[in-house]
Amino acid sequence: MFAKFEAFMNRVFTPIAHKVDNQRHLSAIKAGMVAMTPFTILGSFFAIIPALPNMIGENNPVSQFILNNAEILDLPVTLSIGLIGLYACMCISFNLGNHYKLYIPGCVTLSTFAFLFLVSSFTPDGTLELGNLGAKGLFTGMLTAIGAVELYNLCKKKNLTIRMPEGVPDFVSKSFELIPTTIIVGGTFIVLRFVSLNVFGELPPQILTRFLEPLVGSMDNPWAVLALNFCICTVFFFGIHSSVFSPITRPIMVTFIAENIAAMQAGQPIPHFYTAGASSAFFGFTGAGITIGCVIACMLSKNKSFKKIGQVSLFPSLFGINEPILFGAPIILNPIMFIPFVFGGAIIGTLPMFLMHFGWLAKPVFDPPYVGVFLEGFLTNGDWRSIVANAIQLVLTVLLYMPFFKIMERQAEAKLEEENKTSKNIFTEDEEDLLDDLGLDF
Repeated sequence: MFAKFEAFMNRVFTPIAHKVDNQRHLSAIKAGMVAMTPFTILGSFFAIIPALPNMIGENNPVSQFILNNAEILDLPVTLSIGLIGLYACMCISFNLGNHYKLYIPGCVTLSTFAFLFLVSSFTPDGTLELGNLGAKGLFTGMLTAIGAVELYNLCKKKNLTIRMPEGVPDFVSKSFELIPTTIIVGGTFIVLRFVSLNVFGELPPQILTRFLEPLVGSMDNPWAVLALNFCICTVFFFGIHSSVFSPITRPIMVTFIAENIAAMQAGQPIPHFYTAGASSAFFGFTGAGITIGCVIACMLSKNKSFKKIGQVSLFPSLFGINEPILFGAPIILNPIMFIPFVFGGAIIGTLPMFLMHFGWLAKPVFDPPYVGVFLEGFLTNGDWRSIVANAIQLVLTVLLYMPFFKIMERQAEAKLEEENKTSKNIFTEDEEDLLDDLGLDF
């Protein structure tokens, strides 16, 4: 039955995963959202600093410095998380333009130009408001980048450009080539803004937010996240990397961390638990599938091969790298390990998110870099209970993997004994008697 299921996965899901991974728009979104990581780390780090006076008290030099320089310390947050939609638009257009081999400065400037047409709003005194340039404009930025670059590519194919004579410097000719394209792109997005305001009465970010609200809002439900994590573990078990989900999940994570930081700055309750930091620290605790249980089981094994695999896999697992145990034990495509890896990995990995949802664990406000288990979870929310949650995950995964590992260990020993019994003897009986008489150790 497992062989049939494996064949079904390879026949149906593997081609789909490859197509998704190679689809130009989804690949550009995935690469563009990964490029947002430094901004989310920087923004969430500086968002924590203003909270320090409440933690350590105000009557000390550190707190006084923070309170006296609040404006400049808020600036990195405003210019990173606060403009995440604009940066996403630029990065996605860069990657999509690179796919088409277009003039990259043209792709970035055209998409930025188009994005500002769709999201710009102004105060009565003419000041540009930044609200739609951040998380509210993230999905608008994604679609605008794709639309602007596709228009640029179409103009290129139809030769809607101004050709300069030979001998003109390349940067000059490229700029003049963009004039008709800029008019077309600008005109298209001006019309979109006009229709949006006069037909729907709102700018595109508000329209898209309402349209995507069911999808985005579903990730505030831990049961939906559990189902997603189950799918991730399933495809991972069959050798399909979880990155195929990132064009969908990553924008939601970025939106949520930005809204969490904004809520923290405003002194409001933190709304979301599903962020990149929380997913890495809890669902990715020691790697997808929470495989530290298998690592520890291997280290405790009497089988020398398994013991060595466990020892080699331990240190990488502490930093979320579990390929050594996935392919060394192995876990990937091993029917015995299907239940602990897929079901156990999804349930145990989502458990802390249930705790966040019900208010028993603080929600994340920081997407830390990979700093190792336990510390990473603590840094996401500054709650010491995150360390306890990780410890509970550790105990549960050892208890879950151990019985399945014992089955795998017994099968490996039985197979080895069978091979020893069936191994061919290259000596005749007379030759064996002669060797026995010689009394040689070998």
